[in-house]
Amino acid sequence: MSKLAQAARLPGSFGRGWASQEDRVGEEPPARGGADRGLAVSVDAVTKTFGSTVAVAGLQLDIEVGETVALLGPNGAGKSTTVGMLLGLLSPDCGGVRLGGLAPAAAVACGRVGAMMQDAGLMPGVRVGELLGMVRRLYEMPAPLAEVVEVAGLGSLMEARVDRLSGGQAQRVRFALAIAGSPQLLILDEPTSAMDVEARQAFWSHIRSFSTAGRTVLFTTHHLQEADAAADRVVVMAAGRKVADGSPTTIKKALGRRELRCRVDGATAPDLAALAGVETVEQSGSRFTLHCTDTDAAVRALVASGLRWSELDVGGSDLEEAYLRLVRSAA
Repeated sequence: MSKLAQAARLPGSFGRGWASQEDRVGEEPPARGGADRGLAVSVDAVTKTFGSTVAVAGLQLDIEVGETVALLGPNGAGKSTTVGMLLGLLSPDCGGVRLGGLAPAAAVACGRVGAMMQDAGLMPGVRVGELLGMVRRLYEMPAPLAEVVEVAGLGSLMEARVDRLSGGQAQRVRFALAIAGSPQLLILDEPTSAMDVEARQAFWSHIRSFSTAGRTVLFTTHHLQEADAAADRVVVMAAGRKVADGSPTTIKKALGRRELRCRVDGATAPDLAALAGVETVEQSGSRFTLHCTDTDAAVRALVASGLRWSELDVGGSDLEEAYLRLVRSAA
């Protein structure tokens, strides 16, 4: 039995992804060192429809080797369809997808791509170490076992049965299976959906360990704080189209609002709204929040105003506010 056929028997993302490629690869997978090292992902004007529904419309997306990219968007935005095309589980109606210079089928078949899918199951009745050992044997060049165990934080779970794991522990096992083949590109679909706050923090620490040495990570999430903290770059989709692409800081700066918070005795909201750089003002007693187009100009104007101010704090809006403004404007 071929390795692809063996992998087809595995539950979860490995079985589905590899099984769907067996008849479509059609040739021996290329050696790992032969692909273009400049781009880990290249999506060129890709469109995918289901009947009359356009799931992805003309998507253009390039991800460089070594980037960690968050793919954001509301339900129905096209994220899952995009992930399916990246893994070769779906074929685009038009346009092209390349992973490290290869077609998705070939990239998955030769172990360059690891995937952790939101709805992936785990083989019941086996121990974590047994499952991990079996998956590693499917690859010609698997990652060292000790490295996988350390990066995924499985040291205390190797003898545990997979059907007795908590939600967060099961996600760590799925992560270990995704990196067992030593992939250069890791695709994660809502990886922390079953985790509590502490488990999510630990998971992203593991991801940072994995992403060293030029490896690439693409993940979807509804936890925008995770995208803000973990991603080098954020891509926002809405209605099948890319509506924003940039670093979290760039997106927040372009679409969020800067705020100046302070206490001002004896002042009114109109007094502060008249300051340079101030757009709108919220008041609660003697405390004010100034929403600004230019916080530097607002601070200078406040200092020069002669008003009795204190407890000055300058900050910005978070990624969630910028994201919501993007999605609403695209609706």
